Parts: sequence; structure tokens; C-alpha cells
Amino acid sequence: MKNRISANARLPNARQPTVRILGTHGVPAAYGGFETAAENVALFLRDRGWRTIVYCQVPGTGPATTDVWNGIERVMIPQPRDGWLGTASFDLASIRHASRHRDVCLTFGYNTAVFNIIQRLKRIPNIINMDGIEWSRARWGKGRQAILWVNERIACWVGNSLIADHPVIEQYLATRARRSKLITITYGAHAVEQADPLPVTSRGLTPGHYLTLICRPIPENSILELVTAFSREERGHQLAIFGTYDDSDPYARAVREAASDEVVFVGPIYEPHEVASLRFHSLGYLHGHTVGGTNPSLVEAMAAGNAVIAHDNAYNRWVAGDGALYFSDVDDAAEHISTLLGSPQQRHALAAASRSRHLTEFTWEHVAGQYEDVLKLYVDAPPLVPPFEDSAQPSQQPAEVHEREEPREKSA
Repeated sequence: MKNRISANARLPNARQPTVRILGTHGVPAAYGGFETAAENVALFLRDRGWRTIVYCQVPGTGPATTDVWNGIERVMIPQPRDGWLGTASFDLASIRHASRHRDVCLTFGYNTAVFNIIQRLKRIPNIINMDGIEWSRARWGKGRQAILWVNERIACWVGNSLIADHPVIEQYLATRARRSKLITITYGAHAVEQADPLPVTSRGLTPGHYLTLICRPIPENSILELVTAFSREERGHQLAIFGTYDDSDPYARAVREAASDEVVFVGPIYEPHEVASLRFHSLGYLHGHTVGGTNPSLVEAMAAGNAVIAHDNAYNRWVAGDGALYFSDVDDAAEHISTLLGSPQQRHALAAASRSRHLTEFTWEHVAGQYEDVLKLYVDAPPLVPPFEDSAQPSQQPAEVHEREEPREKSA
């Protein structure tokens, strides 16, 4: 896989357009979808001549410091606390710092949107990536659901533009905000055309003789159904499952108990080049997410040319298109696994469709270019309106409430 990071650093000058990126742990990416998006958008904008400033959460105490990483300016804000309180404190400090300037802001997530009122009062343009419908997820508990619900409403109110990562999410947001505020911009992935097989063989796998499954071990990701389907019969291939599956979690334990000897739990893998290698050398990818938006893991599988077996829902069908076989239950999944493993012709057709769909919609050049188009609306001519004059008058078009498939939490 090509190294996408240029070593060319640009010094700021008065004529450069400037953007401040908030809401993630920072760069380089080490946590998940939001951080990866922030890094790739920042690198793209850097190469397009922007002065790009990213706020980064670091452990410890003390005043904020600054440095430069690959031509991107970083504001390093120490935060001694973990979890939601640490995230909230970091977000508030980032917003206060950014609000000393008049630069357009790009904010990933709405979990602390109440603090974004500061930018709105100061008439600083703020573009907010709205992630998913986090408040609807039962896993957060009633208290955190209520906090998220309120902050979602506030973000729809104070954001100048709202980014959805999927058309269905945009449809939902249209019940909360004016259509003119909304735009769908997906997540991206770099195409994987070749990869070192060592990360595969070092884990006891044989290139071209296994499938992958990459997601958190929670019921909404259909892992138990997929493992049960794969384990129904001897496959002559392996299923490599990424992540932590220990007996302390009842669902993870149930998955392990359902697994045949051909299922390999490879553990969590954090190095992007290793994940890319494991994807590239696999026969296909199993994607059981049942809810919400454009999932980065699915996009990355398509970028590696994987044939996909995906849960049948509107989110996955829009993302994967003709590059997937779709299942509704264990029987469907078992049949599709047999088809995928037994028919090289269909497998190759699905893989080609995955690559084609990725190149059409999900390259970082395409995704980040859309971010730049939105940012340019505010660089030279920020909206001259009273702070809350254009508050949401939502579309009356109904939309179903859907949960987010995989929350890109800011904690590790």
C-alpha cells in the first residue's frame, strides 16, 4: 500500500485559507473512523494549499502546546481524565482556543455540541459531521442517551452545515434541520493493490484461504449469526475474527462457543498496514452490521477488493451495491458463504464490483474534495446572520429512527 503522507511542510501565510479541525483525538489517527477521516481530510487540504490546524488530546496536565506533523499544525491539549468527562473537557478547551480566531471550524461529532454555541455566538462558521443517531442506542443507558439527544438537537441548531455520512442519515437529519444545511459525505479508504503477506502467515493463516470479520463483539453486528453459519459445516477455509473475545463478556463467550475449529480469533490489530494485508489476502469479508450509516470497515474491505457478504439493510446495500451477497438470517449467511467459497467466478465478480464501487464513491480524494467544497463556502464569505436567525425549520418528510452501526467513540 502506498504511503499517502507527504513530507512537504508548508509554512502559514496571510493568503492561505485556514481550517481548524476539532472533535477527534487528533493526528496521526490511532482510534477509529473519525480520527482516520480527520487525518485524511487534513492531508488533502494541506496538499491543496490550506493551512490546516488539528486539535489533539494528549495525556497529562498543563497549558496547550503546538507543533507541526507532516505539514499539519497541531494544538496539543493535555487532559488528565479518560472517558466522557475527559472528552468533554478537551472539547471545551479546543473550542475556546479555536474561538479566539475567525477561522472556519470543522467539527467531527456532536457529543458536546452545547459548547459549539460559543462559535455560533461569535459568528464563527462551524461545519459539523453528525456521525450517527447515537442517542437511540440502548447500550448507552438512559442518562447518556438523554445527553446525546439534547446535543444532537443543539448541533442541528448551531451548525452552519451538517454532514451526514449516508443518505439515510441525511433523511433522518432532515427532520431536525433545514435541508439547505445538509449534505452527505461518506467515509473513504485508500485502495490496496498489494500487501506484504507476513502479517497473514505470522498469524497462522494462508493467503487466499480465509475470510475476515472485523467489528466490535456486540449483538447488533450479527457476529454470532455469522460464526454459526460458517461453523455449520467443514469449510476447508478459515474465518479470521479481529477483536477482543474473552470469557468476561457473555456475548463474546457465546461467539467463541459457537465457533468451529476453522474459526481463528486473531485478536485486536491496530497497525493499519497489517489490517490492510489481512484484508487484501483474504477471499472475502463478512459484514453483519444491522444499523446505521456508512461503516468504515465495509469501505476498507471494498478498497481491498474483497467480495462481501453483508446483512441486508438499506445502509449496507447503498454502500456495497453489487459487490455483496446479502443475508437476513443464519440460513442465508450459510448459503452465501458456501457460494463464495465454492465459486471463484462469482467471487471475482463481487470483488471487481467492490473495487468499482469504491473508486466511484469512497476514495479519500473524492471524500476530502467534498469537504473542501463545503469549507470554501465559508472561508471568504462567512454568513452574515444573527447567531440563531437560521435555526432549524426541519423538513416534514418522515424518516425512520435508526441506530448507528458502529459508534466511533473518542475513547480507546
